[in-house]
Amino acid sequence: MSGALSAWRDRRLTGAPSRRITLAFGASSFPIQLMAQTFAAFVVYFYVEHLGVPAAWVAGAMVAHGILSAVLNPALGAVSDRARTRWGRRVPWIVIGTGPLVVAFALIWMPPSLPPVGALVWFLAVVAVYDAAGVAVVLNISALFPEIFRTTGERAKGNTPRQIFGLIGMILGTAGAPLLYGTIGWAGMGIGLGVVCLGLYLWSFTGMIERVPSEVAATAPALGWRDQLRYTLANRAFLTYVIGSLLVQSSTSIVLATVPFYVKYGLGQQDVADTAVLAAIFAAALPALAGWSWVVRRTSPRTALLWSMAAYTVASLAYLLPSSLPGAVAVGLALGIGVAGILQLLEVALSQIIDDDERRTGLRREGTYYGVNGFVVKGSVIVQAIVVAAVLTASGYDASLHTEPSSVVTGVRLLMAVFPAIGAALAFVSFWFYPLRERDVPVPRANDDSLGDETSEEEPSAV
Repeated sequence: MSGALSAWRDRRLTGAPSRRITLAFGASSFPIQLMAQTFAAFVVYFYVEHLGVPAAWVAGAMVAHGILSAVLNPALGAVSDRARTRWGRRVPWIVIGTGPLVVAFALIWMPPSLPPVGALVWFLAVVAVYDAAGVAVVLNISALFPEIFRTTGERAKGNTPRQIFGLIGMILGTAGAPLLYGTIGWAGMGIGLGVVCLGLYLWSFTGMIERVPSEVAATAPALGWRDQLRYTLANRAFLTYVIGSLLVQSSTSIVLATVPFYVKYGLGQQDVADTAVLAAIFAAALPALAGWSWVVRRTSPRTALLWSMAAYTVASLAYLLPSSLPGAVAVGLALGIGVAGILQLLEVALSQIIDDDERRTGLRREGTYYGVNGFVVKGSVIVQAIVVAAVLTASGYDASLHTEPSSVVTGVRLLMAVFPAIGAALAFVSFWFYPLRERDVPVPRANDDSLGDETSEEEPSAV
């Protein structure tokens, strides 16, 4: 037993990752998105509607959840970068955090019989564990991506199964969860989804293999927290990237939040039509991931990002036109192509920024970059809430009215089409100033003379 643990501990990746590693690593996105989407879509409904906790209390708890998650991202990212263990920098966090993450997710949906105040306390306590474990696991999995996949070609291929797994998890998290809690109850849903997520995580562990650090990175003193943040925020490539990422993810959040209003007031359809509009986006995004992988391997992350932002902007504006469900579905198919570009290319571009940072500093600081990025893009939820609330209010929307004024239709169409298009167009401008124009940043790798070799396998190496 100890020999097996030692072999697993001492394994290190050399050369390009195999298909087995690529598929196993990509499988981690399924439980990440399944839990995230189930939580985002149903936790407020569960605690307000079924447990009787006042909506204002739950809203305050969700704000606390968002703040805690945002703050933990850069803090744990910097800690992970500074870690030096025989098991590596990232894998220990992932392995230790997975159990508490899955258990906390299940416990969210199975509180004991308590009055509303007690249920709220339960929520805050369990979600604090869920946030801490979730950031530790998800951030370190993300930080492994640019280490396992080292070139734009490797990353484009490696990110495709990862995003496919993620999209399937998103779909099941929003569409599958109601089927479960409607048949086996909320506690049964939490336990069932938790078991599925644990199984996928265990499989994905086989694809989480770190590399031998370069001689400079292995011997250089770790940066202090203040220097970590200072160097990161002074990186022009990262600033243009993270601003563009915030803008386009805010646009996507606005679209998803507006779909129910667009279906009801813009198309005059029943709520069930929400599924068709959303499904069209996901249905187009799945095959389009491979297309954007092909594009970025033949151009560069910057060029591919600009093309995807242009496609997203045009498709968003097209939501002004449909007056029927088939038309909205057609536009959703077009928008899905741009959404696939966002999913595929943002990871590739951030990995390129991390490579450039290593070229200049000699350090691999994936944790800090992903942590600060996670902190900033949490703002997309705030942007979405402000824009949607402001436009609906200005248009005269009032949920207590039996019939909304015609101005609401205009407001909803602006939310679905114009504001997302503005966000994507501004993201295009930000990415235009992204300074890394080449496809790959040359970074010397210690103990690794097979850079770009697409066929080599991992070899154990003691550290």
